[in-house]
Amino acid sequence: MLHIEVRSAKPTVLVVDDSPELRRYFRVLLESEGYPVLLASDGIEGVQLVRMGTAVSVVLLDLQMPGMDGLQTLRCLHELKPDLRVIICSGVEDPNIIRDALAAGAHTYLLKPIQRLYLSAAIHGCLSEDRSVIMPAQSGSRLITMASPVGCRPN
Repeated sequence: MLHIEVRSAKPTVLVVDDSPELRRYFRVLLESEGYPVLLASDGIEGVQLVRMGTAVSVVLLDLQMPGMDGLQTLRCLHELKPDLRVIICSGVEDPNIIRDALAAGAHTYLLKPIQRLYLSAAIHGCLSEDRSVIMPAQSGSRLITMASPVGCRPN
């Protein structure tokens, strides 16, 4: 008897955000593009999923969460899996925090509210090893991509 195992052609994305609405929003967007999605309501839950060996390729990570914040979560995730790609999704527009997130190993920084096009581009760039930070343009609501000050690519 022939046994066929169906596997997703796209890597799994873990969404770590304390907002149920944003987790749902990201899940709908990502699943509509064919990505398998896992959800975690805080940093501790996200770290536990990775610690258990869950096959995750990309993490969408909120910065401001109760308990373990996004930067702490990012550091823990990279201790467990140094090659894990993490995209920070935050409403915080502070250049110092953006710099800290990139220095801690974030691959990309997206400002909320995040539109589908920018999320897709960030994930694609993450998977193709294009390291960038996405910030709002000065002249309106468009977004621009700038090279990250952290020039090294993960091993």
